[in-house]
Amino acid sequence: MSSHIDPSVVEVHVPAPGGGRLWAERRGGGSPVVLLHGSGMDSRLWDAVAPALARHHDVIRYDARGLGRSDAPERTFDDIEDLGAVLDHFGLGSAALVGLSMGGETALDFALAHPDRVTALGLVGASVSGHDWPPSPETTAYAEARRRRDTAVLAELELSVWAAMGRGATGGELIATMVEENAARRIISEQHLAGAPARDAERQLGSVTAPTLVVHGDHDHPEIAAIARRLAADIPGARGHLVPGADHYLPLRTPEQLTTLLLNHLA
Repeated sequence: MSSHIDPSVVEVHVPAPGGGRLWAERRGGGSPVVLLHGSGMDSRLWDAVAPALARHHDVIRYDARGLGRSDAPERTFDDIEDLGAVLDHFGLGSAALVGLSMGGETALDFALAHPDRVTALGLVGASVSGHDWPPSPETTAYAEARRRRDTAVLAELELSVWAAMGRGATGGELIATMVEENAARRIISEQHLAGAPARDAERQLGSVTAPTLVVHGDHDHPEIAAIARRLAADIPGARGHLVPGADHYLPLRTPEQLTTLLLNHLA
């Protein structure tokens, strides 16, 4: 029986700053692109995008600290330092960064801290540090679920609020599996995350120098849509794009559309 293992795909464990290891994967060839996932997810978010991107680019994706196959943190950590460690491990002085939600926030914070290391930005359904989220029943419920360490409720909230198109839509089964498997891990990870609360990228958007694409889905959370409009308006030269038929999990809902947008942006 023939093997379907792609020899161009390499999995590694990157030493994380302060201890532990980050799971990472590298595939393809060309100019480097790093894919960052959101909170409560892992790098499987990019399963339907990474292979197509890798036909044109050197694609790296990794599981953020404590999520997916990466080690749980035992002390405070900084997501920007982790991203820098991934770039350094692969010998990359600079790369394009494509991030969703929390991953987009990390990419943007990194671009502001290290502009010389970021060749382009793709912000997909991105959050942004410094943004004042309006109070709502769902944010209150999230805080309560975290306080009680109620992973079942946390996963249920994640799917109802952010995966609004449901389990039956494209990518729904993988989204549900990913969220449920990471629900307990995200509580530990978020408790150890340092740095982000003190950052304020929202008021520094005019300083972003990397060519930037801002993408969000038409079924995403209204506040994400508001952030996307702000990013597209305030980042110099940024281009905004609304993708129909996608909620917050856009890379799994509409992978072909997103891949086309990214390839055009990164060309």
